[in-house]
Amino acid sequence: MAARPLAAPVMRNLLTLLMLLVIGLPFIWMILSSFQPTSVLINPRELFRPDAFTLENYARLPSEANFLLILRNSLVVALASTAIAIPLALLAAYSVYRTRYRGRQTVYLLLLVVYVFPGILLLAPLFKLFSMSGVLNTWLSLIIMNVTFSAPFSVWLMRGFFTSIPHGIEEAAAIDGATDMQILRRIIVPLTAPGIVVTGTYTFVYSWTEFLFASVFLIDDSLKTLPIGLEGLVTQYSIDWGLLSAAAVMTALPVVALFAFAGRYFVEGVTAGASK
Repeated sequence: MAARPLAAPVMRNLLTLLMLLVIGLPFIWMILSSFQPTSVLINPRELFRPDAFTLENYARLPSEANFLLILRNSLVVALASTAIAIPLALLAAYSVYRTRYRGRQTVYLLLLVVYVFPGILLLAPLFKLFSMSGVLNTWLSLIIMNVTFSAPFSVWLMRGFFTSIPHGIEEAAAIDGATDMQILRRIIVPLTAPGIVVTGTYTFVYSWTEFLFASVFLIDDSLKTLPIGLEGLVTQYSIDWGLLSAAAVMTALPVVALFAFAGRYFVEGVTAGASK
């Protein structure tokens, strides 16, 4: 009888280990490949030779892949998109989840309608619109699209954080004479700080990895972001696997660092007991 209680934890641990292997194996493969020359990587018999360890791929990144330039471009676009999307999502979430007015539910549904249409359907009309307005081939066009697609979803992400705040806190502040903006700034923002971090992380990662609109709206090589720059490493006749793996590792590092910083905020219930 004692074997049964032990079987469940063992199976659970085995399944967890299997999932970690499935998820982590591509990243491990990418990291190991970044320290091997391409001549070794294309030969299955010599794959991941310890004596072939090299830092040459990372040393070639700035010159051959123009990595520093596209890294700067991605940072500018991702940070600007995040800085704009967070206030917009915060104000929209406060309006939808904490205030009452006619048509509030309709507004909430309209915010999510943007995800009904695939981005490819909007590509041609947006290209024409940006071309006529003079923002085509600028970071502004890409920032506008990143905010347009990430802000509505960020509003939905904030739902759990906003609905967990007791209404008594706002009522007490209103009785003391606080305005809506004062309540938002001094009460709502501190209590929903974890939600703001979560939505900011989502917006940054979305902007960091966006490919479709960046490949069409950014024409000059000096403006291209990481997804477009890495695509240039894949040519018609050859692929520099070592250089591509090193670029992929360096591209993933900012996202890993961001999640390492924001991971502790991915816990709900921070407002428990706030009404006290």
